[in-house]
Amino acid sequence: MRAPPAAPDRRLVELPPDAPVWERVFTVAPLVLIGTKEGDGYDVAPKHLASPFGWENSFGFVCTPRHATYRNVVEHRAFTVSFPRADRILHATLAAGGRLDDGSKPTLDAVPTFPAHHIDGVFVEGCYLYLECELDRVIGGFGDNGLIVGRIVASSACQEFVRRIDQDDADVLERLNPIVYVSPGRFGIVRETYSFPFPIGFSR
Repeated sequence: MRAPPAAPDRRLVELPPDAPVWERVFTVAPLVLIGTKEGDGYDVAPKHLASPFGWENSFGFVCTPRHATYRNVVEHRAFTVSFPRADRILHATLAAGGRLDDGSKPTLDAVPTFPAHHIDGVFVEGCYLYLECELDRVIGGFGDNGLIVGRIVASSACQEFVRRIDQDDADVLERLNPIVYVSPGRFGIVRETYSFPFPIGFSR
């Protein structure tokens, strides 16, 4: 016997399809710092439309050809990813600084970096997870944006925040305090987490 249809929720309002949904509601995403080779130096820029792709070692982010990050990745076919903690939010702000007429970004001088090991790139100091990626593909057609996907060729993490069987994941995350970007225009700090209630026998 089929259950009767649920009554419509009168609190719902339709969002016009002729404007981006993402400007009308809040959504949560990772906040990462993408490093790229640029000329004789390097650029670092914050991105939040970023994610692992699949369960293997692939990572990607959305960017526009109008940004140097996109052009740098296409030219040098590599990028780094630094995952900041709460005490590095200022570095994310500085990495988003504007460029001068000559294309330079002077705010980056205040962002401490160190060299990657396997590709020509840099990481931001004080982060908890680092990825070195070689460009796998660029997928266009998302309006003015494209999806940049890299293959992770090397990674490293702060020892204190690597998962171990002899410690509770919740304790690790409580010490970690990762940043999330709450779009549009806000950020949050993850201070408390819970085990997800997967059904018995669930597998990915």
